[in-house]
Amino acid sequence: MSRHDTDSSENEVLTDGAPLHVELTDTDRRVIDLLTAPQRAWFSPRFYGLDNLPAEGPVLLVGNHTLAGGTDAPLLAHEILVQRDRLVRGLAENVLIDVPVLRDALHRLGIVRGNRHNCQTLLRKGEAVAVFPGGGREAMRGKGQKYQLIWEGRTGFARMAIETGATIVPMAMVGGDDIFDIVFDGDHPVMAPVKRLVVGMGLRANLTPPLIRGVGPTLLPKPERFYYSLGTPIDTAAWQDFEDVEEAASELQTVVKKELEGELDFLLAERAKDRGRSLLGRTLGFLGL
Repeated sequence: MSRHDTDSSENEVLTDGAPLHVELTDTDRRVIDLLTAPQRAWFSPRFYGLDNLPAEGPVLLVGNHTLAGGTDAPLLAHEILVQRDRLVRGLAENVLIDVPVLRDALHRLGIVRGNRHNCQTLLRKGEAVAVFPGGGREAMRGKGQKYQLIWEGRTGFARMAIETGATIVPMAMVGGDDIFDIVFDGDHPVMAPVKRLVVGMGLRANLTPPLIRGVGPTLLPKPERFYYSLGTPIDTAAWQDFEDVEEAASELQTVVKKELEGELDFLLAERAKDRGRSLLGRTLGFLGL
């Protein structure tokens, strides 16, 4: 894996020594195939609209954060790499990047520390970057909040897209909220000790993780099919002439949110008529029953 960008100016250097551009070797691609193979077999994903991803230039893929965000997003990134030959740059939590060996492995796959500087720098270099405006709050959703976008006040992604001239592509994912059942969400009285621990760690109380279960009483995820859709690209040039940047970002956020909700509705409709949504259905289909 090599680094082609050698400009050492402050604005073109990523934090933690991460490479500006990543060229995956054949070995890297085989490793990624192997790492994602178990999940692909278990969740049998379906993909729609991958042709909506521009072949080049700065792209901000804006998605919904599911309960299983660390499981579903990598499968979409793998499919984009295979079908479109484009590496999607991911933004990792600080707790992951702070582990030296893990940080090096993530950098090798194009994943960097999740902060505004890194995101803007990658976009200015023409990379494709995935972001989830709802963040941890959306991931730590409560009961009855499946596939809801919790974006109140989250306009930073829109402002970055406007400032860098990046195209926004809505990135919808369905399935990740169904592979686990929420026994108690973070607001349940039973979870009070966990909530106190979360607050004691300096985090917001609404980031308290729910108590979940998968197959039976275990944490093995249920083999629900994953569904993905990339929506119609949104050219952000129309918002670059606004005098009030915050107004522009707020309006663009509203547009993106509406488009993403439309893609989620499409996937939920596709799932509703899919006999192979469950492992049993897929097995019966394979047997011709």
